[in-house]
Amino acid sequence: MIQKSIKIQLNGGLEARPVAMLVQVASQHESSVYIETDGKKVNAKSIMGMMSLALDNGEDITVITNGNDEQAAMKDMEDYLSGEKK
Repeated sequence: MIQKSIKIQLNGGLEARPVAMLVQVASQHESSVYIETDGKKVNAKSIMGMMSLALDNGEDITVITNGNDEQAAMKDMEDYLSGEKK
């Protein structure tokens, strides 16, 4: 299991389209991927769960990956959330 704090650096924060893209990035991996913030932990592969967090640009979140490709999953999530991967 890998756990890492990441600052969201996406223009406009995580509205519908960026959340859908984040779910796609998480879903490309076999590992489980969770986002945790303000005491809430949701499956990053769940569009409804991610929308319920109402995340904003500049917000710090914790990404948790666990499984066979957890390192690749963490890198892809970090790249996306930091605005490096579109």
